[in-house]
Amino acid sequence: MKRVLLIIGGGIAAYKCLDLIRRLAERGIAVRCVMTKAAQEFITPLAVGAVSNERVATELFDLEGEREIGHIRLAREADLVVVAPATADLLARMAQGYANDLATAVLLATRAPVLAAPAMNPAMWTHRATKRNVRQLEADGVQFIGPNAGEMAEKGEAGVGRMAEVAELVTRIEALLTADGKEGGFGFLNVSTARSARPASSPLPLAGRHVLVTSGPTHEPIDPVRYIANRSSGKQGHALAVAARRLGARVTLISGPVQLPDPEGVEVRHVETAREMLEAVEAALPADVAVFAAAVADWRVAMPGAGKIKKAAGAAPPALVLVENPDILRTIAKRGARRPALVIGFAAETQDVVAYATAKRKAKGIDWIVANDVSEKSGVFGGDRNRVHLITADEVEDWPDMDKAEVADALLRRAGDYLAQSRESV
Repeated sequence: MKRVLLIIGGGIAAYKCLDLIRRLAERGIAVRCVMTKAAQEFITPLAVGAVSNERVATELFDLEGEREIGHIRLAREADLVVVAPATADLLARMAQGYANDLATAVLLATRAPVLAAPAMNPAMWTHRATKRNVRQLEADGVQFIGPNAGEMAEKGEAGVGRMAEVAELVTRIEALLTADGKEGGFGFLNVSTARSARPASSPLPLAGRHVLVTSGPTHEPIDPVRYIANRSSGKQGHALAVAARRLGARVTLISGPVQLPDPEGVEVRHVETAREMLEAVEAALPADVAVFAAAVADWRVAMPGAGKIKKAAGAAPPALVLVENPDILRTIAKRGARRPALVIGFAAETQDVVAYATAKRKAKGIDWIVANDVSEKSGVFGGDRNRVHLITADEVEDWPDMDKAEVADALLRRAGDYLAQSRESV
């Protein structure tokens, strides 16, 4: 049985560790936990111990624990050390080699690989001191996952600083635990080797594949100031790109206008209109998998105004003549030899979700379609969670409510299995 030592730092994201422990246990991974003093301000050792079914270590000078040199034993018995949330303070103390509490003493004593999941305010993450500390830790062999972009716990704060989602952490942890060899760790691991390592089994089911993803809305101009658009934050599409990269793929993300940072390690092409998106998609082919998560406007204005259309007092509003935009999904599904092996569409519906999506899959000629309810009560647009139905030629699967990152991970793992089975059958 593989063992993970989870060092829980003092940030609001500490609550996610309870779910992380549970998910790892479901996969047969034993988890021991060390909690910093600050972490205990957010969640209790009692809760962590109940979920992990292990004694939670909190003190360096614990007479009972240190009778057997506890911090050394904790450090040496772990196959992987995970620091989550890795706060700005904890990263700084790691970078300086501090050992003045149990967490930092264990980190200094371990020979196991170390994975850090940063979580902090965006201003703290982008501060020069934090950047300097991260560079030092990377040089020392510490690996990082995240942080992600999104809203912060502080009202009105948003940006890059959210801890990686539990599904992302589980995937990365499984990959590191399955990778050949255990040498290295904090201060011992060659970082270039760690980043290029590939596990022996299947944590990277899309290795060697090209995945194409569309994300966000399109903006169809009415005049230089106004436009027609669909409501879409791009969160699900960007999560798909991140998941595909994490699962080993080379990823091309075609993104409409969104307020999200470009995912790391992904080729991103920014577009505005549906016609630009189709052009970018065709230029990115060939691909093994194409996932069309963008909310493309169905229509555009036939003759956009060259200047801002003025409102005249008492005059009737101008008539807008609309023409149909190109159907990107159907076009790529019928592309012949350049058609991706697996074409996946998304259907955002407000009623009769499965029925409409099933009809859309057949009409477009695609392999799978992911249907979700985007009515106002669902909170899907702009939110971080999604509840979807996966519709294939053979069945309809009703998936539970999940983070958008979890939806992305589950969908692309299925895509990897599909491609592997297709290869075996050839």
